[in-house]
Amino acid sequence: MGEAATAPVRPIADGLFEMVDGAPRLVGGMRRADGKVVFPKPHGPEGEHYDAVRLSPEGTLWSFTVQRFRPKSPPYAGDDDEKSFKPYALGYVELAGEVIVETRIDTEDFAALRVGMPMRLTLTPFRKVGGEVLSYAFQPAA
Repeated sequence: MGEAATAPVRPIADGLFEMVDGAPRLVGGMRRADGKVVFPKPHGPEGEHYDAVRLSPEGTLWSFTVQRFRPKSPPYAGDDDEKSFKPYALGYVELAGEVIVETRIDTEDFAALRVGMPMRLTLTPFRKVGGEVLSYAFQPAA
């Protein structure tokens, strides 16, 4: 018998991150006019003014909060419902000398989060519709 086909794994948005030597890297944009770095890299006509730049996979927790109830759909597009929803942390991670990134914080120990703690980029499942969709997150660095 043949092997079952597996659904593809894809990013939540094209051009958001890429794999480099087996590790994820966010893709930001550096404005040619003044070197300002933004994330995500702009697309369309605005994107023509930016060069793609790989951002650091490590940073520090700048600020955070915990989302304790399921956001309204839309715009929330997770594949959970009111019963299966689990609280999660959201925050900003500063990538030194680059940009501050809004992100999900991948941890179950919300009490251990501290502003200024080291963080590391990871990929996390977002939903499974027509294949696994991955998003980025940061987690406390060990």
